[in-house]
Amino acid sequence: MENTIATGAGTAPHTPTADQIRRAPKVLLHDHLDGGLRPRTIVELAAACGYEGLPTTDPDKLGLWFREAADSGSLERYLETFAHTCAVMQTREALVRVAADCAEDLAADGVVYAEVRYAPEQHLEAGLTLEEVVEAVNEGFRLGERRARENGHRIRVGALLTAMRHAARSLEIAELANAYRDRGVAGFDIAGAEAGHPPTRHLDAFEYLKRESNHFTIHAGEAFGLPSIWQALQWCGADRLGHGVRIIDDITTGPAGEVRLGRLAAYVRDRRVPLEMCPTSNLQTGAASSYAEHPIGLLRRLHFRVTVNTDNRLMSGTSMSREFQHLVDAFGYTLDDLQWFTVNAMKSAFLPFDERLAMINDVIKPGYAELKAEWLFGGAERV
Repeated sequence: MENTIATGAGTAPHTPTADQIRRAPKVLLHDHLDGGLRPRTIVELAAACGYEGLPTTDPDKLGLWFREAADSGSLERYLETFAHTCAVMQTREALVRVAADCAEDLAADGVVYAEVRYAPEQHLEAGLTLEEVVEAVNEGFRLGERRARENGHRIRVGALLTAMRHAARSLEIAELANAYRDRGVAGFDIAGAEAGHPPTRHLDAFEYLKRESNHFTIHAGEAFGLPSIWQALQWCGADRLGHGVRIIDDITTGPAGEVRLGRLAAYVRDRRVPLEMCPTSNLQTGAASSYAEHPIGLLRRLHFRVTVNTDNRLMSGTSMSREFQHLVDAFGYTLDDLQWFTVNAMKSAFLPFDERLAMINDVIKPGYAELKAEWLFGGAERV
């Protein structure tokens, strides 16, 4: 029998299995409700509301169509796929169902805390008010949490209310987020195509939220570059950056491997600004060329506050477990690395400090400790 020496504090020297990744407690900060529907749910909701615009009513083929349509390499083309999901999310019943499905699906994948975002203004076509949209989604999340518990999973879901950056309702949505901040809404966001729609156009919304001591994140540095990140942080005061992948443009690597951070990149790292990285989505929109070349590898080595996220599970055909698996395959990450990403995310969640600390100490760290200890009981696997 050959002795192997563990690396780190009680950590096995091998990479995690797919089953361990699935069972690992995970935290998700960047996930779009209208980008994560089950294909079968879309088909059934379309039939119920009379929507005839779907490219196919076969659930398997529909799921494939969404993934292929989102694989174009264009953010604008990627965003077009949402016309179909939003079309079937216009009634209270539909919103409750989609939100419940979301919570159940995330919990089954090992997610213990999630902040799921959506734009209330995109769900008004059948006569719902903004308040009715928020209340329906919150009801669905609570229903999904209860169903998850019944199936042996634990999850807590908070909503992020999103304003569309090409529209003019950001202050109204910010006020809505503030009104429901103690009733299931964790914070605010702006989303949509970055080019031509800088975050500074929504300064009144961000200034309002800062006066109210409320939380907000901003989609920045995905399809557009450093100016979008700079504006989101220095003009708007964002707590987190949605994607932020283009911060890599302010980092240079020399011929001997030496790394130099520009002023903005140094500021982001020094201030521990959370980056809501979404690897698969970034590949689809052209923000990165491959998993192995994704900036997350360098940013993790440089100890930026990096988090791993799904963005749009339907369009990307992904889950948190799949995102972690891609990173394990690309960079050889261990359970220690996955725990690092997860703790980063929990530290950055829009929850009170004591609740974040309890999730880290009572849920996340014990969960990873149990997984990391499994190699000790592997029997023949250790021979």
